[in-house]
Amino acid sequence: MNALTVLASGGDEFQAPGPELFDFPPLFAGGPEWLTKPVVFAVFGALVTCVLFWMAFAKPKLVPRGMQNIGEVGYMFVRDEIARPFLGKNTDRWMPMLMSLFFLIWIWNIFAVIPIIQFPIASHIAFPAVLAIFVYVVKVYLGIKHQGPVKYFTNLIPANLPLPVYFLLVPIEYLSTFILAPFTHAVRLFANMFAGHTILAFFSLVGFWFLFEKPTALGFGVGIVGVVVTIIMTAFELLIQFLQAFLFAMLAAMYIQSGLEADH
Repeated sequence: MNALTVLASGGDEFQAPGPELFDFPPLFAGGPEWLTKPVVFAVFGALVTCVLFWMAFAKPKLVPRGMQNIGEVGYMFVRDEIARPFLGKNTDRWMPMLMSLFFLIWIWNIFAVIPIIQFPIASHIAFPAVLAIFVYVVKVYLGIKHQGPVKYFTNLIPANLPLPVYFLLVPIEYLSTFILAPFTHAVRLFANMFAGHTILAFFSLVGFWFLFEKPTALGFGVGIVGVVVTIIMTAFELLIQFLQAFLFAMLAAMYIQSGLEADH
C-alpha cells in the first residue's frame, strides 16, 4: 500500500495518510489472516540476503571480482565497525549472525523506496520484535553457559555497594536488562521505519493531490513543494534505513558480548 492507494480511497478533500498505511488484508480472499504483503516480502528479503551471500562467497577466488568484491566490502564493514569493537577475539565466531542481521534489516528497510513494494518491513513491530527476542535468547543462553546460572544474574549487579543501594539498584538493573533493553532494541527500529514511511507517504500524497487530483494556481506551488520535499526526505530516509540496520546489529554485538563476559 502507498500514498496513491490512500488517495484512491479518499473523497473530495485532502486526507493525510494515517495508520491505514500499515493495514494489509490477506493476499487472496479466504486466505489466512497472517499471509499479507509484509509477510511475503519479509520472506523475499531473507531469500535475497541468502542469494546475495551465495553469489558472493559460494566460489571465492583469490582475486575477488564482481559480487565477491561487494560481499567482501560488506563483510569488512560489519567486522570492523560492528563486531570487532565489542566482540574482540570472538568476532569471527559471530560474524555470520551479525552479517545476516545487518543485511536482512537493511534490505527490509530499503523495500520502502523500491517501486511496487514501497513498504519497510520493519515498520510492522512483529518483525523487529522477533529479531530482538532472538538476540536476547542468545544473550541469556551465553550468559548462563559461560558465567553459570547463578553468577550470570549476580554479575549484572556491581559489587561492594552499600546494602540499601541494592534494594533500589537490583530491580532497576533487572528491569533494564531483561525488559527495557529488548523492548527498546525492537522499538527503535520499528519507530524509525514507521515514522519515515508515514512522512514519505504524506509528502508524496501532497504532491500528487495538488498537482494532479485538485490542480489550482495556488495548489501548484504546494504540489511542487511536496514533490521536492519527497525527494529530499527519500534521500534522508535511505540514510536512516542504513543507520537503523547498523544500530540494530551493533547493539546485538554488544548484547552478545555481555553474555560472554560479565559487565561488572
